[in-house]
Amino acid sequence: MKTHLNTLYITTQGTYLGKSGESVQVRAEGKVLAQLPLHNLEGVVCFGRVGCSPSLLGACAERGVSVSLLTQHGRFLAAVRGNTSGNVLLRRQQYRLADRPEVALDVARRIVLAKVANSRSVLLRAARDCVAGDAARLDTLRREGGRLAASAPGLREATTIDQVRGLEGEAATHYFGAFDALLSPSASAEAFRFTGRSRRPPLDRINALLSFLYTLVLHDARSACESVGLDPCVGFLHADRPGKPALALDLMEEFRAFVADRLAFSLINRRQVSADGFEVRENGAVLMNDATRKAVLAAYQQRKRETLAHPFLEEQTTVGMLVHLQALLLARWIRGDLDAYPPFLWKG
Repeated sequence: MKTHLNTLYITTQGTYLGKSGESVQVRAEGKVLAQLPLHNLEGVVCFGRVGCSPSLLGACAERGVSVSLLTQHGRFLAAVRGNTSGNVLLRRQQYRLADRPEVALDVARRIVLAKVANSRSVLLRAARDCVAGDAARLDTLRREGGRLAASAPGLREATTIDQVRGLEGEAATHYFGAFDALLSPSASAEAFRFTGRSRRPPLDRINALLSFLYTLVLHDARSACESVGLDPCVGFLHADRPGKPALALDLMEEFRAFVADRLAFSLINRRQVSADGFEVRENGAVLMNDATRKAVLAAYQQRKRETLAHPFLEEQTTVGMLVHLQALLLARWIRGDLDAYPPFLWKG
């Protein structure tokens, strides 16, 4: 079983990472800021103008520590990884199954059903936390939660992946329609109003926050696929496209609402991020400033340390291990050890 280790996030521009013995040495302006043992790391994520020595990249590749390079504001650029782990027979079987429409449909349907169920749980959990007298929010959360539940029969009866994707889109419309009700009434809530999903660039604060968190979850999902020997670029729900991590995107669907969305609204409602922690550019793009980005990274790491019982394995684990466990279950199903892939269902 993979051990839940730490991810090193570097956000300070001009930082240089080098290898010192068996450690990563973090340097900036001629000073050593930190030194961390490689065996305690599972990944290094570099934002913007961050340099890495060839010897460190080689050491990370040898030890299975993934190094991801992102823009300063979180857009994925490239990753450095070592030799492909796992058995070539597992990947060949993954390709064969992904090419069979009836198999791909079954996996896609299971993933989307789990995504919708987890989204509904997020809404209903927020409804339970509504204070007395907050009838409008309560009504919205329950109404859209009910609509998400109503989409399940259609998903179960879908006969093509395109139908599954269409129903997923309809469910997302209902879910996003309740997004503002996830905000607790406060003076700063108006600054985080959700008007619709926007990316590349995000056009408001909540989209900037969500896009950044989705990038972090995708990094973890991609690493999880690699760690169990699966090809992160060949998925079942998401179509193949050069450079697109389709399987990692498949896996992260189960965790968007449970991990990223819940954390985003928790940060806002607990006032761990504020409206002035974002910059609005001339083209309308909204970006987090350095202090907000660091606060979000710290909260994400803390979230990954929280524990819960895995509903299928019935074992205690951490939130950070969930995506690795799901990748492992997917690999077991591909090998034929399981009759079907069991997606993650959050019992909120």
